Amino acid sequence: MTRPRFNRILLKLSGEVLMGSGQFGIDPDTVGRVAEEIAGVAREHELCIVVGGGNIFRGLAGSARGMDRTSADYMGMLATVMNALAVQSALERIGVDTRVQSAIPMPTVCEPFIRRRAERHMEKGRIVIFAGGTGNPFFTTDSAAALRAAEMGCDALLKGTSVDGVYDADPKKVPTAQRYDTVSFNRVLSDDLRVMDASAVALCRDNNIPIVVFNIRERGNLARVLAGEGIATIVRNEETPHGGV
Repeated sequence: MTRPRFNRILLKLSGEVLMGSGQFGIDPDTVGRVAEEIAGVAREHELCIVVGGGNIFRGLAGSARGMDRTSADYMGMLATVMNALAVQSALERIGVDTRVQSAIPMPTVCEPFIRRRAERHMEKGRIVIFAGGTGNPFFTTDSAAALRAAEMGCDALLKGTSVDGVYDADPKKVPTAQRYDTVSFNRVLSDDLRVMDASAVALCRDNNIPIVVFNIRERGNLARVLAGEGIATIVRNEETPHGGV
């Protein structure tokens, strides 16, 4: 399948990716490997990143255990700042210029989110890492990724996960599940395919921003997907039958 060329991209990393083989926290070796993957494509693409916080704290889980939902969500946002700083450190250690911008102002550790400033950073070849979610409770980092992708005028939103695309059923539970090459935004929403949360999918649909779902745990996969060679699923306004890329 021929994929379009994406120049400005937003990469959404789940917090769980940064755990490596652990059950909690940040694994420096894994963060270093992911940084190398990102550095490998940074020269050819304008790049920004949104990192989740589920490896440290997930607001919805905290709320389920009896915490106030608003407080739990703010704790989750702070976890994303920790992850963003870890990714920044790993990237700058290998010579990649970065900036962290947070939706929750904390000037002693990072810049506040200012769209025009972020655009200038990207135009100068810097990678901008967006932290703090949207800055509001009750919104996931998926929604933050879709929002930032729209604000930054990105050509695509790449979601790096532990699976190689979107399936018609959970491949871990259903051995016969089939992967889509492409699938429409509307089908994702109507069939509840759980690519991202519904508000994020709808925002990408309304702004015509394709979502590319791929396995970032596989070494070299980010570059292959951007070159049109790796296995992935593109969520957009048209779809093709099941099957490998």
